[in-house]
Amino acid sequence: MSQKIQEPGFKSAIELSAMITSKAISSVALTEYFIARIEKFDQQLNAMVVRDFDNALQAAKQADKHLAKGRVLGPLHGLPISVKESFDVQGLKTTWGMPAWKDRVAKTDAHVVSALKGAGAHILGKTNVPEMLADFQSYNAVYGQTNNPWDISKTPGGSSGGSAAVLSAGLTGLEAGSDIGGSIRNPAHYCGVYGHKPTWGIVPFAGHKPPVVDVSNGPDIAVVGPLGRSAEDLRLSMALTVGPITLNKKGWKIDLPAPRARALKDFRVAFWHTDDAAPVDQMVVEKSELLAAELVRMGTKISTQARPDIDTDIAMNTYSNLMQAVNHSGVSPAVFASNQRAAEKYSPADISNAAVMARGAVQSYNDWALHDHQRTLMRHAWNRFFAEWDVLVCPISVSTAFAHDHGPFAARKLNINGQQSGYFKGLFWAGMSIVGNLPSTVFPMGLAENGMPVGLQVIGAEFDDYTTIEFARLVAEVFGGFRPPAGYGD
Repeated sequence: MSQKIQEPGFKSAIELSAMITSKAISSVALTEYFIARIEKFDQQLNAMVVRDFDNALQAAKQADKHLAKGRVLGPLHGLPISVKESFDVQGLKTTWGMPAWKDRVAKTDAHVVSALKGAGAHILGKTNVPEMLADFQSYNAVYGQTNNPWDISKTPGGSSGGSAAVLSAGLTGLEAGSDIGGSIRNPAHYCGVYGHKPTWGIVPFAGHKPPVVDVSNGPDIAVVGPLGRSAEDLRLSMALTVGPITLNKKGWKIDLPAPRARALKDFRVAFWHTDDAAPVDQMVVEKSELLAAELVRMGTKISTQARPDIDTDIAMNTYSNLMQAVNHSGVSPAVFASNQRAAEKYSPADISNAAVMARGAVQSYNDWALHDHQRTLMRHAWNRFFAEWDVLVCPISVSTAFAHDHGPFAARKLNINGQQSGYFKGLFWAGMSIVGNLPSTVFPMGLAENGMPVGLQVIGAEFDDYTTIEFARLVAEVFGGFRPPAGYGD
């Protein structure tokens, strides 16, 4: 390695970029550093499953040449990053964990990839996912199982599990994921990093799709968004990637409002620690209660009783039906990836035909319109709620990271406060913001009694993405933010 670097693996993307532009370190040296860490630590994690080191080093050399001439390529100048395997990166494979697509090579970059490259970053590689992104764990028949850096016997989450794992272990500068059921936020919580689910529709989906459909306009309820080691990194990534889809660029403009407050004491914060519909393990509840108590000490206006005027049973039924409509439309892979399915038996043509047939089985338009109407009523209820409260803090999952379990979905159980809980109970907390099109940021709150990270999510009104991110940033000033797992130092 050409230069000695003092533990940059756990710095934020913004800090790393500043190191490069100030010439404290070269892009080449930082890229070599991350490559060495990947080769050393990823053997036990299996998270960076697609690697593009040669091209990354070439891009780093070009970044250094530009800087030598006084030209900064952007706010991520020379930064080595990675993205979820489901994003297209020109020249790299995009399989979605499906053996039938193991040889599929992307011809262009996804919108998010292009935007991050345009800001000066280059791609080290792509990170592991579950089959068709349809699990809270990240394993598949193409790349195998990804492990949690805090405890390799446990899952890093899914579907952006590889994304959270490489950030937590200090193997990359920044990450990009996607979320329809907590797939950004759940792994961020399990691995102790930051993740942001944007307001629906504000980050173009182009280049994040199965090969049989065009979802450049984004499927219903699904989003793409950033993961990082700081809230500041989330905000920067959002600033770089937010915008109208290609078909709307001529006439649409997106201008997100500034945060509602700049100090924790000035926020109006509602807390939802747990719920009978989805009981949360006490180890997670304690972190939420700890934050609430600290805000009270600061003089912040809080409530543990305030709720939007919605029926949670109707909300979850609406969310479930909208997600099933996506799943069976061919846009989402779940239609092709029932548990323990031998995906290698199916050719791309078979899967394409299955998508066509599945479309015929989708609920009627009238049924979808009914659920869309219910969603609209809930969006109004959330707007009324956020007229009185700035943010809502609640769990993103019912537990900390759990042990790997590749058994049938129906047989999987979680231990919550000594009781067996259903595997999909966490969708209650993930889906609440999804069905309302709301932004949600997960931020780390330290470690639970079992030594695993705990993250909470802060939900805001539609388009108040910078409010939830700012709240997460301010919490880090009090509780410390990201901390690295043991055993991943130089």
